[in-house]
Amino acid sequence: MTKNITLAVDEEVLQRARVVAAIRRTSVSELVRGFLKGLTEAEVPVEKDEAREALLKLIDESPYRMGDWRPSRSDTYSDDPRFD
Repeated sequence: MTKNITLAVDEEVLQRARVVAAIRRTSVSELVRGFLKGLTEAEVPVEKDEAREALLKLIDESPYRMGDWRPSRSDTYSDDPRFD
């Protein structure tokens, strides 16, 4: 089911949008609909957010720690192969 919405847009922006819509052989409404659909689909799905939270919990509860060791800047940015 579709719903109508009212937008306030600068006149020049609307004119440019009409030109783009004409070139693409569609309507300004279809352009906005496609933009909003792409915007909402690009958001992180709930499942990934839950997986992230589970991973952070696992990190916090893990008995293993790196201690004081950290890689040096020269080791990190050297030209030496890192893996054999």
